[in-house]
Amino acid sequence: MYSILLSAGWPIWPLLIISIIGLAIILERAWYLRQIHLFPKDSLESIFGAADAISQQKTISNNEIAALSQLSPIGSLFACVLREKLAGNCADDAVEELQASAQATWLKLDRYLGALATIATVAPLLGLFGTVVGMIEIFGSQGAINGGAGSPQQLAHGISVALYNTAFGLLIAIPALAAWRGLRAMANQRQLECEEFTRQLFKKLYPNNANNINTNSVAGK
Repeated sequence: MYSILLSAGWPIWPLLIISIIGLAIILERAWYLRQIHLFPKDSLESIFGAADAISQQKTISNNEIAALSQLSPIGSLFACVLREKLAGNCADDAVEELQASAQATWLKLDRYLGALATIATVAPLLGLFGTVVGMIEIFGSQGAINGGAGSPQQLAHGISVALYNTAFGLLIAIPALAAWRGLRAMANQRQLECEEFTRQLFKKLYPNNANNINTNSVAGK
């Protein structure tokens, strides 16, 4: 592997760096977007249990709601609805606060996906840049300039720089693009699940205003 990096020349190093960054993003997002991570066992039961208690006008402290918000990375979205109902705010005010909380939650789900898409786009261009550098080394060799046969070693090095960088750029871009599409689909699925659970929670706490919330209102659209 090290001999390949040496043969590919210095243009391979930016590709190597973004490949490491891309792999880190893929692993982190794949772990973060797991359903069991965003919806831990018994977390939804605890949240809906608190909603039942609030509906029955039982006493729940702000500390208990804060603890519920820490049950999962998206717990603050559900806690927002509980907090608004506990404060006695109307459904319209609750929806407004819910939209702001939802936007922050969606940013958590989408985090780093833009960077991964950028890597998938930039990697082939960096590979093309390495190809150009390799061609420059070929035609810029002393033998090529003077019209001679040139050095076979220089010619071979230029070709290896060109081909290795092209191949490495594609090797990074293709998995990065596939991973971005898969992670994007996972993020969208988790968002739909959040919206559905939030709608059910809102309906339980504001039964007379259930029509005030829908998928678009939760998403802030």
